[in-house]
Amino acid sequence: MFIQLPGEVKYLIETLETSGHDAYAVGGCVRDSLLGKEPEDWDICTSATPGESLKLFERHPVIETGLKHGTITLMLNHKPFEITTYRVDGAYSDHRRPEQVTFVGSLREDLSRRDFTINAMAYHPQRGIVDYYDGMGDLKAGIVRCVGDAGIRFQEDALRMMRALRFASVLGFVIDPATAAAMHGTKDLLTNISAERIAGELNRFIVGDGAGGLLLQHIAVIAVILPELIPAIEFERHNPHHGYDVLTHIIRSVDSASKDVSVRLAMLFHDIAKPACYT
Repeated sequence: MFIQLPGEVKYLIETLETSGHDAYAVGGCVRDSLLGKEPEDWDICTSATPGESLKLFERHPVIETGLKHGTITLMLNHKPFEITTYRVDGAYSDHRRPEQVTFVGSLREDLSRRDFTINAMAYHPQRGIVDYYDGMGDLKAGIVRCVGDAGIRFQEDALRMMRALRFASVLGFVIDPATAAAMHGTKDLLTNISAERIAGELNRFIVGDGAGGLLLQHIAVIAVILPELIPAIEFERHNPHHGYDVLTHIIRSVDSASKDVSVRLAMLFHDIAKPACYT
């Protein structure tokens, strides 16, 4: 499988490998390329430590905000490229970010910590695709599946539940049954996530083709962040001009709206207070 890498990514991989390190394009850029989509950004994973990467690219502008977790952001041609050292994560006491990371020398170990199989693939211009967790199989089947134990993945980072919904909605995929069950079992952990992070994923989820169906299937998960939706379930509208309960009406309105985030959110919220206001 061939992926056309941008010149900057080739330069980064070649520079790292010339200095004796492994380096691969990784994650979402590989997923999107295999789907025939233009990646929004390109990430590199490498055996080089952050210090070694900084030294190799010292003549380029660097943002060091992710240094604690092994990531530097390199600016090339006014575009950011993240370079992250192979790592495994420590404990996630806040259900969002690891307290510490440990750098490792194995690409397999690094990919094992990632959220979903479709995001756990790496690519090298000579070696091709590296896919230890059948991400390509799940891409072809249209499945969002956690890497390893889904319950552990969500306990580590509860925002992954919203990411699962977002990927399923935007890509038109289904969520693997074991992954979906783990989402419902750990859904209350979403209360640990900041409103800003939740909003970012919700906004991307709501404009997908599959938003309405996923809202219905996973209403218990969505209701953790939008509890007002619970009373809308099977709440009759008591109006001869409306043939659906409030939740079904909301979902059909979302699916019928243009894929503009403001319009979709307006449809999601437009009748949400009906049960509370009914007399």
